Amino acid sequence: MSIRLYRSCTPGTRNRTVSTFEEITKSKPEKSLIIKNQRHKGRNNQGIITSKHKGGGHKRQYRIIDFKRNKLNILGNVVGIEYDPNRNARIALLSYEDGEKRYILHPKNLKIGDKVNAGLSAKIELGHCLPLHKIPLGTAVHNVELTPGKGGQIVRAAGTYAQVVAKDGNFITLKLPSSEVRTVRKECYATIGQVGNVDASNITIGKAGRNRWLGHKPRVRGVVMNPVDHPHGGGEGRSPIGRSHPVTPWGKPALGVKTRKEKKYSNRYILRRRK
Repeated sequence: MSIRLYRSCTPGTRNRTVSTFEEITKSKPEKSLIIKNQRHKGRNNQGIITSKHKGGGHKRQYRIIDFKRNKLNILGNVVGIEYDPNRNARIALLSYEDGEKRYILHPKNLKIGDKVNAGLSAKIELGHCLPLHKIPLGTAVHNVELTPGKGGQIVRAAGTYAQVVAKDGNFITLKLPSSEVRTVRKECYATIGQVGNVDASNITIGKAGRNRWLGHKPRVRGVVMNPVDHPHGGGEGRSPIGRSHPVTPWGKPALGVKTRKEKKYSNRYILRRRK
């Protein structure tokens, strides 16, 4: 993938960049693999805003992605690579030998016509999915399970991969994209390779309207609000926050304060915290 620049004909195009979409081979999704996607726009079941700065945006249809890769020992042929509006990675359409079609995350360098497999007998090749204890040390993997059979939960964003660094008994040690080192059960499945669309993190939005297309609403700084609206608010003119440390609108410490629970169940699996 590469990035396309704009000629600076307006303020919105001066620093704007977009993907070239050169890896996309299909423009319309598979009808049997899409469902209606009713977005809640930050509201709960009573219509009250519980998550700020969400709303609007272009309509989307949800593509059903096979994160479990539980179609074992049946070869799937890559018949298309598509854009997915619900994630920054691309998706690949597989057609299996028994006629079923499924979407998977598109690994980098996976091409039309390639064959992929899943299961204990799968080869150590790009796009194949197999248990972590079958994967050699140093291999890059993505779409990693945390609970056997639940499906991949981590390392799914564009350009990410985890590395298998050690094997010890029933656990496999992985180095995650965040630099965190943690252990995972050896029965958990993972897919070989790096997630595609590597340059997604280098794209510049360029203008506020493009964020609105994505469903993101504007954020207002607390220091420009009134005291009734935010703890940072009030004062004459441009004034500091008036506290020893920044806080959230509800008074809890913010900006650099660790919020992870001290007794979280998964702490024992983490060997080195992310930086």
